[in-house]
Amino acid sequence: MPDADLQLPSFETEKQHSISGLSSGAFMTVQLHLAHSACFVGAGVVAGGPYRCAESFRGAAPDAEDAFSLGALYICMTPLTPRTAPSALRLAGLARDTASANLIDPLENLADDRLYIFTGSEDKVVDSSVVKTTLEFYRLLGVPEKNIRFINDVPAGHSIITDNVTDSPLATNQPPYINYGRFWQSHDILEHIYGDLNPPASMLSGRFIRFEQRGFIGDETAYASMAPYGYAYIPGPVARGEVKARGVHIAMHGCKQGYSYVNYVLGKPDIANQPPYGARYINSTGYNEIAETNRLIILYPQATGDDDNEAQNPDGCWDWWGYSAKNQKNPDYYSKNAVQIAAIHRMLKRLGG
Repeated sequence: MPDADLQLPSFETEKQHSISGLSSGAFMTVQLHLAHSACFVGAGVVAGGPYRCAESFRGAAPDAEDAFSLGALYICMTPLTPRTAPSALRLAGLARDTASANLIDPLENLADDRLYIFTGSEDKVVDSSVVKTTLEFYRLLGVPEKNIRFINDVPAGHSIITDNVTDSPLATNQPPYINYGRFWQSHDILEHIYGDLNPPASMLSGRFIRFEQRGFIGDETAYASMAPYGYAYIPGPVARGEVKARGVHIAMHGCKQGYSYVNYVLGKPDIANQPPYGARYINSTGYNEIAETNRLIILYPQATGDDDNEAQNPDGCWDWWGYSAKNQKNPDYYSKNAVQIAAIHRMLKRLGG
């Protein structure tokens, strides 16, 4: 698939960058969007909750370390009751406090951003009520209604949707979380963020690049739970220097969707039964085809499933509840200083100025 291993190249762009993601990638999309809102013109959130959602109730467990993971499971994914669902009002206040502490960009940057927020009506993994809270959260932070597209009436399971008949049935709630729904959700996301786009390419002429992520992580590799390599797609006209790129779109995969994901059974890698999911989020979700004809570079950062280091992230999820922090009693997973957010932002700066 990719060219030979390269350092991530740099391109001159118009700096109209954006981001989208599914599931843990959607939660991470919200965190990155707020942490570096000065960099982005829009975001796509597919089955994801609001910023710092895992801290909705910090007294959820006797041990602080457990409260965040329990909050992630039973408040931000499947609330036990409507009253235990996350509060948009409280989390918007938490976002304002975080911005006041200069840990994220000023929230005023969100005022002209465009948002695509989606929840499938058959999603059994992240409850639709949580995704609706994401909508309310952004409204409270000043994103105008005309800039938001909220969809909750498609009978989709937990997935990103494609027009590829070989993908899972639409209502499926299991890996690889890529479901057939007769439309390309990636195209819908980018068209909402950028406005009218050219039709997608029927054939790609650009370059897939594999690059080392370690250089963007720094000394926190044991905590980062990021794969050795990340990927990028450079549209043909941009790669050949014929046009300036409009910007970089960061496409965040969900749990068990990273290129290097390996299933673990009883703490050991189950290589014999490993499903070949990894490249599908990069190759078959439609981002590259719409990018090819619209001067958009696609960046695919990669999380990895770690069960034998400090991170303890066997499902290869992005960190939206604190597993990557050294201080588990007060984890920093949501600010500019968080290891994954900082690494991906460095990738964006290198790739798209």
